[in-house]
Amino acid sequence: MTVFILFQTDIHRTRASRVFFGVFTSEAKAIDHAKENGLYTYDAEVEIFECEIDKFGEV
Repeated sequence: MTVFILFQTDIHRTRASRVFFGVFTSEAKAIDHAKENGLYTYDAEVEIFECEIDKFGEV
């Protein structure tokens, strides 16, 4: 099964600036959540990663 992980980062998209916001079953749900909660701003970026469940690895 595939899930989508929602993060907000600074405009430089550094790993140190990532803030976790949730795990979703579809990319559309992740985007809707980001829009509803004002995660899209002029000084921040939204990143959504597609991951498989039950696999070990760094995101």
